[in-house]
Amino acid sequence: MEANRAMKIMAEGNVCSESVLLATCQEFGIEIDDRIIPRIAGLFGGGIGNTGAACGAVSGAVMAMGLVKDRGETMEEGLRTQGVAAEFRRRFEAEMDTINCRELTGADLTTKEGIEQFMKSDIPRTVCFPAVGTACRLVVELLKETL
Repeated sequence: MEANRAMKIMAEGNVCSESVLLATCQEFGIEIDDRIIPRIAGLFGGGIGNTGAACGAVSGAVMAMGLVKDRGETMEEGLRTQGVAAEFRRRFEAEMDTINCRELTGADLTTKEGIEQFMKSDIPRTVCFPAVGTACRLVVELLKETL
């Protein structure tokens, strides 16, 4: 299952955003060029550069959507594709309560001490891995529904 694939990729040392993007690309047969994917997603981990903003798993999922779905040539087609991203956010929030990294983890990743405390805690296992699995499962489901 794709959610397990994303969590496995994360366990191999990738950050949340990279893991969801890579797993979704694999699911849809998108060629992975190591110079671009996952590198393009790397700085979204920790809520965009460890600022605690949008969850990296969410960002990775939205990037994957952009690779899988064509935004179309008309404004109407583009708005439909934007609607798919909005629906993903709604579903993720319904399951995880928020898309905000700091709210999900309760961690302040803006300081060296905060990062060290986070890494020593069980938050990656109890929050981040499940968020990665949820984001990947939801984006794959939604893309399959709308292709």
